[in-house]
Amino acid sequence: MGLEQSSAWRPAIEGVREVFHASFTTHVYPAHTHDAWTLMVLDTGAVRYELDRHEHGALVDGVTLLPPHVPHDGRSAHPTGFHKRVLYLDDSVLPADLVGKAVDTPMLPDPLLRQRVHQLHLTLDEPFEAASRLALITERLTHHFAGTAPVVHADPTLADRLRQLLDASLPDGMTLNAAARELQTSPTHLVRAFSRRFGLPPHKYLTGRRVDLARGHLVEGRSAAEAAVLAGFHDQSHLTRHFRRVLGTSPGRFVR
Repeated sequence: MGLEQSSAWRPAIEGVREVFHASFTTHVYPAHTHDAWTLMVLDTGAVRYELDRHEHGALVDGVTLLPPHVPHDGRSAHPTGFHKRVLYLDDSVLPADLVGKAVDTPMLPDPLLRQRVHQLHLTLDEPFEAASRLALITERLTHHFAGTAPVVHADPTLADRLRQLLDASLPDGMTLNAAARELQTSPTHLVRAFSRRFGLPPHKYLTGRRVDLARGHLVEGRSAAEAAVLAGFHDQSHLTRHFRRVLGTSPGRFVR
């Protein structure tokens, strides 16, 4: 069927049901539906498809959003095929009243939105960061389809209360959605308020605090593998990646 490569998985990110990356040349999708929002970017090629019996196209410089339960098909617009990255989002992630607008205009030529979706794909193994990026993406999608502007949160204590929550949750950490529920606000309000107050997004603050914890364990004589787990990282390579970014050296060289 012309399928060169594909991979699918479910990340540990609330609201993301599945990630699907694939390259196709001759494969043609028959008409079908999903019970999730389909958020797609193309890295190469172009796609032609019918959505609710109307012809549309997807291009590299845009973001395509297909609503749940609406029939669509798909095929490459060029003989060389295409490469796509898709996020299937729970139907609760976006308001149901956006379905009609998404049917009418499924592709959005928005460079900032496309960059944010690209960055989300790059950070799917970092749940807190990915959740922060997803919150900003869904806010921008809602802005496009509903015509609403981002809401600026007026609570001056919100950022400080989030920092206290994050500090108290170490080393395991907590999800962005759990923090939003605890503080009775939205994830986007938390990200914006924290970034405005402290000059960095909450996921970078949380990672920095974990690096500090690992640093303390290292100088106490623990191995890098031990320090990684005790500080809340997945494993030693996960710690090393962030340790290099923050401190400019590896955990092994740091203790020597």
